[in-house]
Amino acid sequence: MSGTSEKEQPRRRQARGERRIAQLLQAAAQVFCTTGYTAASTNAIAREAGVSPGTLYQFFPNKEAIAIELGDRLVHEMREAYGEALAPVDPGTPVEQAIGSAVDRFMAFNTEHPVFFALMHGPDIPGRMAEAHDQLHTTVTARIESLLASLMPGADPADVTRRAHVCLGVYKAGLELVLAHEGAERAAYVQEVKDVLVRYLEPLVGERARHR
Repeated sequence: MSGTSEKEQPRRRQARGERRIAQLLQAAAQVFCTTGYTAASTNAIAREAGVSPGTLYQFFPNKEAIAIELGDRLVHEMREAYGEALAPVDPGTPVEQAIGSAVDRFMAFNTEHPVFFALMHGPDIPGRMAEAHDQLHTTVTARIESLLASLMPGADPADVTRRAHVCLGVYKAGLELVLAHEGAERAAYVQEVKDVLVRYLEPLVGERARHR
């Protein structure tokens, strides 16, 4: 019995530690969204989490370490989100359906995790997070290219790449507006982003279809 109890104790401590880390990361997300990364402090994060600064320092040496851990977890989730959202589709899929589905998935992720935008697009994010963002940007652009290529088979690769960059730029600009609003107005801005992308791409996809 004593041997079993001794094995269970480290597991309980590990579980408590994971819960505390999740609590601190959730608090940090709130603080970063409210004040921005630069103005945030470990004291503010500890206060938001309802713990002492000493407890926070048991898990993270500074706010940069907290931001990096939070960013790593969010990037992992985002990679899973874009993997599903930007999968190639049948060339016969209506543009409105393909774009609407992709935008909905990305918007859902970003509105559920507004801190992702706050950290990844701020002027003072930690260097490691900047590198992760650049890698994510490159990968997302490549996935958008794959989606567009499936909608426009035979299109010039340079054209597809250019259009992928335009689509991502439109999405980012729209996302900032979406995050600045709530409720019905937010939903209306999401629809505006979809409309802009569909109206941009529909003529291009239609042109490829006419030449096939």
